[in-house]
Amino acid sequence: MKSFRKELWFNVKSRREYINITREVQQAIDESAIREGLCLVNAMHITASVYINDDEPGLLKDYDDWLEKLAPHEPISHYRHNGAEDNGDAHLKRQVMGREVVCAVTAGKLDFGPWEQIFYGEFDGRRKKRVLVKIIGE
Repeated sequence: MKSFRKELWFNVKSRREYINITREVQQAIDESAIREGLCLVNAMHITASVYINDDEPGLLKDYDDWLEKLAPHEPISHYRHNGAEDNGDAHLKRQVMGREVVCAVTAGKLDFGPWEQIFYGEFDGRRKKRVLVKIIGE
């Protein structure tokens, strides 16, 4: 069995952003030369998420609105975590959206159903962030 590791880096300009990283993950699979196996994709930041869903602007806005209702950023005094930082809401948003995804790799491609895409969800941006891609298989 072979393994391959790659980090994807993003300069996230706003507090919250949803980035389709499917193309970059497939590039990592191509670089790995693994034809059959599994691909783990996880956020390397405690205030970010990796998830799979449809790449449709209305859905992305719905996620953002829904998460902001569940864990609004302000008032920041609402969160006990906030002290030196103002990202208590981002930790809760990450918990809801999840840390990682594991995808099947078949014939060297992501083995997805219709419309499935991989996203990096950032909830406390405005700086460089990274995602780990780890691929194992043959």
